Amino acid sequence: MERSIEAAAARPLKRPWMTENRRGQLTAYLFISPFFLLFAVFGLYPIIFTIYLSFFKWDALGPMTYVGMQNYKWVVEDPTFWISFGNTLLISAMGTVPQLIIALVLAVMLNSGLTRMKKGLRVLYFMPNITSIVAVTLVFSTFFGNHGMGNWLLNTLGFDDVAWNSGWWGVKIAIASMVIWRWTGYNAIIYLSGLQSIPTDLYEAARIDGASRSQQMAYITLPLLKPFILFTVLLSTIGSLQLFTEPYVFLGQSGTGSTRQEGITMVIYLYSEAFRNSFFGTAAATAVMLFLITILFSVVNMWVSNRLGGDTEGRG
Repeated sequence: MERSIEAAAARPLKRPWMTENRRGQLTAYLFISPFFLLFAVFGLYPIIFTIYLSFFKWDALGPMTYVGMQNYKWVVEDPTFWISFGNTLLISAMGTVPQLIIALVLAVMLNSGLTRMKKGLRVLYFMPNITSIVAVTLVFSTFFGNHGMGNWLLNTLGFDDVAWNSGWWGVKIAIASMVIWRWTGYNAIIYLSGLQSIPTDLYEAARIDGASRSQQMAYITLPLLKPFILFTVLLSTIGSLQLFTEPYVFLGQSGTGSTRQEGITMVIYLYSEAFRNSFFGTAAATAVMLFLITILFSVVNMWVSNRLGGDTEGRG
């Protein structure tokens, strides 16, 4: 009897499975689970179904028919797809590069002591980003109409009218101007936050050493602002590849049709294949290709960022 009591005393006590630590972890997972559930239903499942649908022929009413890689072949052999791809890249370049340059200039002005009413200007710069895209596009459609203010200004300056809603370059300039107007203020606020994180001691030391404003910009501001610049370039590139509302509403409002070759983008091509031609298989294949192109641009952007960062560390 004594031996059994001693053996029981020597035997280690079993710890309960639901310890305090595990209870805390379970509680934390329960609090964040709604995000993952919603993402699985509205994010992950559509991606998986789109990839699955890209191998089938389907009109959304009848049964699905497996066609393998035929949808991708149809898309690649369609000249309209390559026109939309070229338009997307061209409008992206026309809208992104000037936008980021103007945003940087505005951010430097806001961060300097030369600009008054900084708080009010910050609100005004951010207003276009929260304004309805459709409403903004309708206003720009009026401005770039055949008898709109855009051509009136050109005539006042002695230039001829421009076919903003039907010309090959006119449509692209009009759409790019909408993108610039909408996102310049947003990027300016991001640059402003980056400028305010730069220590002022660096500028004071540079002024003592006799550095001019341009030298301070080139050797202090731009190198330390590089992570913010690369971040905005990545976001702007991804957003421009998904351009849809501005060209769709602008060309539709002008009566020329949103699928005209002058302004059709990859997303409009995808939308047209699915909801106008009822070719959901080719639309899904286009979506997968757009997804891969976006990943490719993101990887290139990250590679350039790492190379620039490595070069900066090597010089330091």
